[in-house]
Amino acid sequence: MKKTAFNNIHRSLGAKLVEFAGYEMPIQYEGIIAEHKAVRESVGVFDVSHMGEVEVRGKDAFAFVQKITTNDVSKLEEGDVQYSAMCYKDGGIVDDLLVYNCGDYFMLVINASNIDKDIKWMEENLSGDVTLKNISDETSLLAVQGKNSLPALQKLTDINLSELEYYKFAKGKVAGQDVIISHTGYTGEKICFEIYSSSDVKLSEDLWNAIFEAGKEYNIKPVGLGARDTLRLEYAFRLYGNDMDENSNTIEAGLGWITKPDKGEFNGKEVILKAKENSARKLVGFIVDDRMVARHGQEVFSGDIKIGFVTSGSMSPMLNRNIGLAYIDNGYNKIGSPVEIAIRDKRINATITKTPFLS
Repeated sequence: MKKTAFNNIHRSLGAKLVEFAGYEMPIQYEGIIAEHKAVRESVGVFDVSHMGEVEVRGKDAFAFVQKITTNDVSKLEEGDVQYSAMCYKDGGIVDDLLVYNCGDYFMLVINASNIDKDIKWMEENLSGDVTLKNISDETSLLAVQGKNSLPALQKLTDINLSELEYYKFAKGKVAGQDVIISHTGYTGEKICFEIYSSSDVKLSEDLWNAIFEAGKEYNIKPVGLGARDTLRLEYAFRLYGNDMDENSNTIEAGLGWITKPDKGEFNGKEVILKAKENSARKLVGFIVDDRMVARHGQEVFSGDIKIGFVTSGSMSPMLNRNIGLAYIDNGYNKIGSPVEIAIRDKRINATITKTPFLS
C-alpha cells in the first residue's frame, strides 16, 4: 500500500488505518461521531492526500478540458474552482472532479480510486497542443473544515482568507510553505479550506503541526474517512462508486446543475440531452423510520414492486436519524412517498425526503 506523507502522524495519534484506493488511510481516530461533530461545531482536519491531481497545459488546454467535462469551463476566471464531471460518450460518468483555473494551465482534482482510469480516459481524448502531468505523488492535500478553520489558518498566512470567496483559490504561503489554498470542501461546511502542498514528509509534518498548534484554542481534531462519509451524506454530496458510476448519467444522479449542454460539444452530450427529456430514475434522499441503517446495494420496494436500490446510507450524527440516497424509478420518487428497504430478512419503512438533509 502507498502511504501519505502524514502516515507517521496518523500512527502516533492511534488512528485506525485501513486500505483505501491503494493507500493506507485513517478511517477514524477518536471516533466517527466525535470527529463529525468537531467539524460541524468547530474545526477538523482530514488527510486527503490520496486524491489525484493532474495539470493540463498547452495552447489547447481550454478546449480539451471543455470537451471532457460537463460544466462550462469558459465561466472560470483565473483563481476560480469549478465542480464538474467527466462522462463517457454513452453518458456514463467517468468521475466527478474539481477544475482549477491556474491562469496558464488547469489543474484537475480527481478521485483516488479513479486516478489510473481517469488519466487513461484523458489520454484517449487528447488532441492538439495539450500535455498532461500527473502530480498526485508529489502533492499533499489537507482539508481543514468547519467554522473555526478560518481564524485558525489565518494565523499562518498573509492571504486574507475572509476575502477568499467560496470556490476560489489563492497561491501563497501557509506556515511558511508555498501552497495552493482553496475555499472548498466536501463536508457541507461553508467555511472550509483545502491546502495543496509538497509531499515531502518533513514539510508535510511541519504543516500539520503548525495547523494543529494554530487550532488548539478551537479544540481542533484530526478526522478520518469515516466522518468524511457521514459529513458529505448529510448534505447529499455524491460519492463516486456509490451514488454514481459508469452506469449512471449526471441527470439521473441529480447533477444537472453541473451539466451545461449549451456550452458546445462535450463527451456524452447527446445521451445527456435525451436523459433531460426522459430519465427513467432519479437519485433521491430518504429517512429511515427505524434504527437500522440502509446500506449500498439494498433493494427498495413499493409493495411487491421493486422500484430501486440504495446507493449510500448512514446514521446522521446531527439529526440522530438514519439517512441515505437511492435510485428510485419514476412514479415512485416524489418527496413524501413511503418506500420499503429490504435489509437482511426484513423490510423497513422509509420516506423519500428533500435534500440536503441539513439546511
